[in-house]
Amino acid sequence: MVRGGIERKAKEWMDLVRPYQSAHRDARERFSPEESALLVIDMQRYFHDSTSHAHIPSSKAIVRNVQALVDAYRAISRPVIFTRYALLRDEDPGTMGRWWGDVLRDGDKMSEISPPFAPLATEAVLRKSRYSAFVGTDLETRLREAGTSNILITGVLTHLCCESTARDAFMRDFDVFMAVDGTASETEDLHVSSLKTLTDGFALPVTCSEVIRWIKRK
Repeated sequence: MVRGGIERKAKEWMDLVRPYQSAHRDARERFSPEESALLVIDMQRYFHDSTSHAHIPSSKAIVRNVQALVDAYRAISRPVIFTRYALLRDEDPGTMGRWWGDVLRDGDKMSEISPPFAPLATEAVLRKSRYSAFVGTDLETRLREAGTSNILITGVLTHLCCESTARDAFMRDFDVFMAVDGTASETEDLHVSSLKTLTDGFALPVTCSEVIRWIKRK
C-alpha cells in the first residue's frame, strides 16, 4: 500500500481527506493529551507476519509510528490499550466467520501481539471476537475509569476493525482521532476511502508526528 515513504504518503492522505473536514473541527483544539488514550488495534502476528495468509504488507510501514506513539503515551502515563482478535475454542464466530470463511482461535501463535510490540504488565490487552473493540469487552469501562474523552486509533485494518471501533467510540461520545499514518489496510484505496468516510462523520484525521508534538507541548 505504501510507496514513496510513509511521511510523504501521510501528507497526501491528509490532503485527500481535508475536503471532508468541516472548518469548525480543529484537531489541535480538540485533542487533550491528559484526557486521551491510545488504542493499538490488532497488531498481531496474524496480520503482521509475512508467513500468515492474512498478512497485511503495509502493516510494517506503520510500526515505527505506532511504537513512537506508544512511547509518548507511556511517558505521560496515559492508557495504552492493545486489542487482539481471537475466538475461544467453543466460541461461535458468527457472521464474521461466515463472511470470511476463516477463524483465528485463541492459543494460535498467530493470535499473539506482534514481536515489535511488547505490552507492559500494566497495559490492557483485550481479546475481541468482532471488528469493534467495544463489542464483548470492557473497553468503555476502562476508558471512563481513566478519565478519557479523546481516543487515538492506530493499527489494522483501517476500513474494518479501526473504522468499526472509531464509529462505536463516536456513538459513545468520545472524541475520536484517526492516525492516518498509524493505520493500514490491504490496499491504499480501502485505506483512503475509510479515512474519507471517518473524516466526514466520525473522526479527526491526524498524523503521528503532530500528535507527538502536541503531547510534548502539554
